[in-house]
Amino acid sequence: MMRLNPRVLPILFLLTALLLITGCGETSETATPALEGENHLKNIRQLTFGGENAEAYWAADGKELIFQAKVEEMECDQIFIMNVEDGSVRPVSSGEGVTTCSYFFPAGDRVLYASTHLESPDCPVPPDQSQGYVWKLYDGFDIFTADPDGGNSIRLTETPGYDAEATISVDGSKIIFTSVRDGDLDLYTMNPDGSDVTRITTELGYDGGAFFNREGTRIVWRASRPKTDEEVADYNNLLARDEIRPMALEVFTADVDGSNVIQVTHEGAASFGPYFLPDGERIIFCSNLADGHGRNFDLFVINSDGTGLEQVTFNETFDGFPMFSPDGRYLVFASNRNNASEGETNIFIAEWVD
Repeated sequence: MMRLNPRVLPILFLLTALLLITGCGETSETATPALEGENHLKNIRQLTFGGENAEAYWAADGKELIFQAKVEEMECDQIFIMNVEDGSVRPVSSGEGVTTCSYFFPAGDRVLYASTHLESPDCPVPPDQSQGYVWKLYDGFDIFTADPDGGNSIRLTETPGYDAEATISVDGSKIIFTSVRDGDLDLYTMNPDGSDVTRITTELGYDGGAFFNREGTRIVWRASRPKTDEEVADYNNLLARDEIRPMALEVFTADVDGSNVIQVTHEGAASFGPYFLPDGERIIFCSNLADGHGRNFDLFVINSDGTGLEQVTFNETFDGFPMFSPDGRYLVFASNRNNASEGETNIFIAEWVD
C-alpha cells in the first residue's frame, strides 16, 4: 500500500482549503463570467484557487474529478480527487516523485495514473529550456492503478523508459497509453491488469494524450509527424534526451486497433488535449492556432472529418484539457483566467450550450 509522505500533509491541508466547488448553483464566490464569443459556455464555475491544477477528468457517475496539482511548497505534481458536490479534496498519490495523467476506472473502485516514485522519491530535474521549449519525458514514469484513497497500488508497466498518458475505455476493457518501449513514442493498448500490450501506432513521431470515444470504437490523440530531414533529426536528437518539442502537434483519430487513421487538423500549431463531444461526431481540443502559434491557447471544436472548425474560448492566456461530463451537460477545463497571481492554472466547469 502506498503511504502518504509526511512532508506533504500540511500542503494537503492548504490545498483542501484552497479548493472549492459549490455544484451548479449560482454563487458570487465561484461564478466566472463567460468572455465575449464564448457562446457554448454558461454558468462557468472556478473550482480551484491557486497553484497549478490541470488535467481534471470525470468519474463515470459524474460526482468526482481526478486531477493533478502543485500548490504552495509542493515541488512537483501529485494526484488528487475532488468531490464535485461538496468540494472536498483527498490525496491519491504518495507525495513522492512526480505524477501525471490520472483517470478513473468506470466502476469508480480504482484509479489510474503515472508516477516516477519507484525510481526516486525526489522530484526529477526539470528540462533544460535553453534550446527552446521542450517537454520532458521522464524515463522513470510507469503506470499504476490504486484504490481511490491511494492504497493497494499495482504497477502495470515495467519496461525501461517512459510509460504514461493512460486513459480507459468507457466499458473498462482497455487502457490506452504512450510508451517509448520500442524506440519511438507510440500508442499502445493493454488490458486493465497490464496484460496483452499491443502497439497501435508505428509512424515516426510523438503519439500521446489518447482518449476513447463513448462506444469504444474510435480513439482521438495528438501527434507530431516530422517530415523534413531537419525535423526528423531534431525529433530524434530530443528523443535521445527523453524530450520532445511540442510546437507542431495535430489531432488524429483512428479505430481502436490503429487502423483507418484520419488526420483531423492541419494547422501546423500546437494542438493537444483532444476529446470527443457526446455526439461522437465532433472533437474539442486545445490549440494556439488563433495566436499565430504563440502562447495563447484556446479551446476549439471541429468535426471528426476536419471541417467546421469553431473557436470556443477567447481567454488571452491558456484554456486546455477539456472533458465532457458523462451526461454531456458540463465541460471541465483548465485555465489561466481569473488568476489571483501570475502563473496560476485553475480548474473550471461550465454548462455546455450546443
